Amino acid sequence: MKFTKMHGIGNDYVYVNCFEEKIDDPNRIAKFVSDRHFGIGADGLILIQPSNTADFRMEMYNADGSQGAMCGNGIRCVAKYVYDHHLTDKEQITIETKSGVKSLDLTVENKKAVQIRVNMGAPDLTAKNIPIQTEKEQAVGMPIEIEGERYQITGVSMGNPHAVVYLDDVKGFDIEKWGPKFENHPLFPDRINTEFCKILDRETIQMRVWERGSGETLACGTGACAATVSSILNGYTDTQVTVKLLGGDLKVFWDKDADQVYMTGPAVEVFSGNIELQGGNYV
Repeated sequence: MKFTKMHGIGNDYVYVNCFEEKIDDPNRIAKFVSDRHFGIGADGLILIQPSNTADFRMEMYNADGSQGAMCGNGIRCVAKYVYDHHLTDKEQITIETKSGVKSLDLTVENKKAVQIRVNMGAPDLTAKNIPIQTEKEQAVGMPIEIEGERYQITGVSMGNPHAVVYLDDVKGFDIEKWGPKFENHPLFPDRINTEFCKILDRETIQMRVWERGSGETLACGTGACAATVSSILNGYTDTQVTVKLLGGDLKVFWDKDADQVYMTGPAVEVFSGNIELQGGNYV
């Protein structure tokens, strides 16, 4: 199987051009290629496919083989791939995802896409749609107790479910301990992506993320959007925010009049290669 390794501020995926390759078992392949010892090493697998409703279609799979609906860093890399590999010459494209069709604007330098702005669509704040088990219509500043510790979460769906938590110390937070406890809490029947955030000022958020099915990643685009929406809802920030993640920064703007969230960030191609899917390692 031919593949390309790409990342958006450290959120790395294995990309497969399904205009050329045929993938029969993406769940198993995602687990295999994501393994950082026996595979390629990634946060998951993303397939680039033809679409009947957009210029291209992406399917994304987490490192544990589960399918996700949307990946903000991943979709920027898809845009870079299709432009840089001459599948399109357009600098404005649409990409079909499991959470709808997204519009992207490419910034091109020296015939390469270097920066991508994505219209991530409208955030869904309805608790039952995220889903979060509560009688309230929205989960904004909702208390949650885990092993005797009390936190407050704000629930946002950006096509996938997020719970945003605010802390005084993000850097020293034991995310390996607490991340799985949030992900698998009974409040979240489909599990949850959790953003652990600290407000630095009215225009800046520091964030670490625990992604369901992948663990801590260096960045999460939909998570950065969810954190921005949550911070605006809670009155912590203005509508244009820089989200500082372990892998780098994303710029997020929530146009509240149009109810659309825009995310801007880079995309990087690391290397391409071939991997053998037959034999003892592919299990």
